[in-house]
Amino acid sequence: MSSRAHAHTRDRQIVSVKPVPVPAPGRGTDLQVRVTAPRSGEDLPVIVFSHGNAWSLDGYGPLVDRWAAAGFVVVQPTHLDSRRHAIGWDDPRFATIWRVRIADLHAVLDHLGEILARADLATRADPGRTAVVGHSWGAQTAGALLGARVLDADGVPGEDFSHPAVSAGALIAAAGTGDSLTPFAAEHLPFMRPDFSTMTTPALIVAGDEDRSQLTTRGPEWFTDAYHLGPAPKSLLTLAGAEHTMGGIAGEKVAETTDEDPERVALLADAVSAYLRAALGLGDAEWAALAPGGSGGAADGAWSITGK
Repeated sequence: MSSRAHAHTRDRQIVSVKPVPVPAPGRGTDLQVRVTAPRSGEDLPVIVFSHGNAWSLDGYGPLVDRWAAAGFVVVQPTHLDSRRHAIGWDDPRFATIWRVRIADLHAVLDHLGEILARADLATRADPGRTAVVGHSWGAQTAGALLGARVLDADGVPGEDFSHPAVSAGALIAAAGTGDSLTPFAAEHLPFMRPDFSTMTTPALIVAGDEDRSQLTTRGPEWFTDAYHLGPAPKSLLTLAGAEHTMGGIAGEKVAETTDEDPERVALLADAVSAYLRAALGLGDAEWAALAPGGSGGAADGAWSITGK
């Protein structure tokens, strides 16, 4: 699917603008974003992307560049847990970073017009077609804007962080329910207790069938909870052989990648862009080719898609 479906976009020129400041009073550290877009085109849909733990606006080039070449404007904030801010597990601020992450995405969406203008995209982008995408911790962050909530110690759902500007999303390696956290995760990540029952916004869930996390006592199926427990419409893309970095989505040859596979990364990127184009009302031909009738799979078993 990946190379053939988007062969016409691989050589499309893209440009990035960084850093673009975003108003975020009380954050303590300035919020900055990177904006990447194709050099040509009008009415471009927008992806707001939330990175995984420790990354920044400079990561995830293999995904972001491909999405921009496919016709999206991609906005990437740097969250407080980025390595460049040096806030570790034992820092007293760490316990509330999950809330700051969500606030970061809200700030980006609330100031999206200003951000696009600073990147000279005010007349070319279509903020009325906006999606959120995230990887790992970023997937939980993005999920909150799709309607997912966080359960407290008594199992009571917390506040609603959904945002009206978000029409669709994609969650890559999203943490599952919190009833099977390891002792370390329960101590340091007590907020990792998502409730997907209220996540009503259309979303694609992406999981690797070899993604075995040290944060849970369950296996790779933990990362499919957002699909199985979230209300329709949802789709699940399962990548065979994929571990937590899905083949290297954060960058080429980065240290944390244990399953380097550029073809898998391209497949993931193209599947997300195809899904979002369909969900945002921009044409469903690419998604239908990948998953006719809402379900499909590769003949060689490299991936499979189910839908509801």
